[in-house]
Amino acid sequence: MEGSPALKEFIKAEAHRLGFDLVGITDPSPPDSFPIYQKWLDRGLHGDMTYLSRPDAIARRANPSLILPGVKSIVMVGIRYPRPEDAPVIESELHGKVAAYAWGEDYHNIIPARLKTLVAALQTRIDFPFEWKILTDSGPVLERDLAQRAGLGWIGKNTCLIHPRMGSYFLLGELFLTLDLEPDSPFTTDHCGSCRRCIEACPTHCILPDRTLDAKRCISYLTIENKGGIPTDLRATLDNWVFGCDICQQVCPWNIRFASSHHDPLFSPKDNTARPHLTREILLSPTEFKQKFNQSPLQRVKRRGYLRNIAVALGNSTSEQSLAALLICLKNEPEPLIRAHAAWAIGKNGGARARTALQEALQSESDPDVIKEIRSALQFITNDQV
Repeated sequence: MEGSPALKEFIKAEAHRLGFDLVGITDPSPPDSFPIYQKWLDRGLHGDMTYLSRPDAIARRANPSLILPGVKSIVMVGIRYPRPEDAPVIESELHGKVAAYAWGEDYHNIIPARLKTLVAALQTRIDFPFEWKILTDSGPVLERDLAQRAGLGWIGKNTCLIHPRMGSYFLLGELFLTLDLEPDSPFTTDHCGSCRRCIEACPTHCILPDRTLDAKRCISYLTIENKGGIPTDLRATLDNWVFGCDICQQVCPWNIRFASSHHDPLFSPKDNTARPHLTREILLSPTEFKQKFNQSPLQRVKRRGYLRNIAVALGNSTSEQSLAALLICLKNEPEPLIRAHAAWAIGKNGGARARTALQEALQSESDPDVIKEIRSALQFITNDQV
């Protein structure tokens, strides 16, 4: 039974039945892209994501067979999430934008659960024991490289895996098996050609010519992985993105032409997560944040990171309601990181009311980073009115 075409077809059929749109099989040989990845790390383009450069993590990315002793096959799966254009239409600058993959339930819960169901089905199909391990963006593997080797698509200039008939709005998962399965043919054709739409559309210019990213400039990194302050010179480029970014995928011709509205319903938006109301979000209490984003990918950034992002989005808004909410935040918010970004946003809004509030806050503020932001904001207002 092991290694038979029938077992391979059973795995694929069962994976499709469980809701996976893409399924392919590859082997655990070292990925061809690892030298590029190592060079990316050496250049420090991973920012503060130090977990990527741990020696044990590097070793496993260089050699997937270290993930599971005795692994012979890797089943790669992909599941579609909504297109960004399928978000509720809201004509208001007081609403932020969340990357489409994060509108619904957390894929870290959905994909592993379904792959465990696939394993259970396999265990009833064959009469001998085997070992397995499940990952989805949670372990040291170059999963897009593995997905390309499994025939699921090519890695585009924006670093996303692109399927030629479905686009790139997919989340990936991996099932490592000690079962010997025939690998699928790799996807070897590059269909990006001379197109540069993603490179030119990126507002922070983070997409590099060698199909890597300068993570330190990527909006997704800045709003999620970055745990500290957002660099001042990049705040305006975030516009109203408060968690992740979809721009480089939205402009991709393969998504424009082929991505459909079909997606797993568990990823559909709920509780206004797709387009959150900024002036309400900036005042979320810790309890409210926890209740709202339970089982959501947004819990990853925690309240301090999310409200930091909300403050920047409000600073990029010109609505009078933005200033009112920011003033309340600056006065009452206990978290210095949020107050600091609120101070910047207040200065960006400008005006006599903003100046007075910042001057008052300066008299009582004790955190040095917040004091620095308040003084910078006051200087910005002064210069802006000269």
